[in-house]
Amino acid sequence: MSNPYKEIFSVPGTKAFSAAGFLARLPIAMAPIGIVAMLSQTHGEYWLAGAVSATFALTNALIAPQVSRLVDRFGQAAVLTPATIVSVLAFLALIAATHQGWPVWTLFASAFLAAAMPSMPAMLRARWTELFRDRPELNTAFAFESAADELVYIAGASLSVGLAVALFPQAGMLISTAFLAVGTLAFVLQRATEPAVRHVAGSAPQKSAIRLRPVQIITLALVFVGATFATAEVSAVAITKDLGQPNAASLVIGVYAIGSFVVGLVLGALNPRMALQKQLMIAVAVLALTALPLPFAGTVPLLAFAVFVSGIAISPTFITAFGLVERRVPAAMLTEGVTWVTTGIGIGMALGAFVAGWAVDNFGAQNGFWVSVAAGLGAALTIGIGQRVLAGQDPDDGIGALAQAAE
Repeated sequence: MSNPYKEIFSVPGTKAFSAAGFLARLPIAMAPIGIVAMLSQTHGEYWLAGAVSATFALTNALIAPQVSRLVDRFGQAAVLTPATIVSVLAFLALIAATHQGWPVWTLFASAFLAAAMPSMPAMLRARWTELFRDRPELNTAFAFESAADELVYIAGASLSVGLAVALFPQAGMLISTAFLAVGTLAFVLQRATEPAVRHVAGSAPQKSAIRLRPVQIITLALVFVGATFATAEVSAVAITKDLGQPNAASLVIGVYAIGSFVVGLVLGALNPRMALQKQLMIAVAVLALTALPLPFAGTVPLLAFAVFVSGIAISPTFITAFGLVERRVPAAMLTEGVTWVTTGIGIGMALGAFVAGWAVDNFGAQNGFWVSVAAGLGAALTIGIGQRVLAGQDPDDGIGALAQAAE
């Protein structure tokens, strides 16, 4: 049996842009936690560290789709270069402000400007789509990207905090910024695999991808999925602390990501032929069902096992969601469409962490997982209700006319 991953990487340029893209997207995980680690050590105030980190994360969630919309219109190299320069300079200003003790407002201003950081997962998926559009290899490529995203979140956050603690407070942010600069430069220099710019015909201005109903449905569903991801992390930390084994939190969180990572790679190798909207429905249904035992896991081994099982549907959800975006969004706005979906994940993680933290504070560590249960049901309901639209059977979804106009 042939190795599907070997096949997709046999195409010239794929290994190079994947390696560069992996470096360039490490800051997605490193920067938010790196800001917290840096400021909590230098200023001694967790509220300030959290507020500056949230300023960066939420602003990036709003700006990244606009950057991607410009990429769809003008190309990756033309937009990623200035956006990354702005982000890198702003990160350096934030590091300097922390080291030099500049006024607090400079921290927030730097974090706001650093949010110009582009969505590298969207750029990578756009390149894979350009190479394998309407071919089964695309599902394998998306499976690889979902696995790589898992690795970024596993390694990036740990690396950022570890450097800040082991070396000096700004170390994690310095390395994160270097990865962003070097990785993006190496990525944009590879012009041979850069997607072609496709314009929508006619004089009317191109609408935003978020106005397309499939993008709205998938983005909302992944807000719920992101909430389950963050809730697992917050609740695992709280429960292991209550059980007197706080060091076990990293193990529990690790098996959560590992389960998702392994299943995602397997799914990419199998390449099932079932309709993508049905695959997504199954994935979110499994996500909802496997969340049900979480509030009842009362020991570390049971918690680790329950979290491992609940994580198996994360990567399949992401793989099929991005596959549906590729099918239901015109090529002229694909990068923006993918970015909105990744933004949904980020927003869900921020909201999930907040709500789970509130639940833990008010109702106890074990009850934080009820947020996962509710979020899983929300994802399943959203995808279930949107099946006709995701299947392309709804005449009012607006996709047909746009697809005919796009070239």
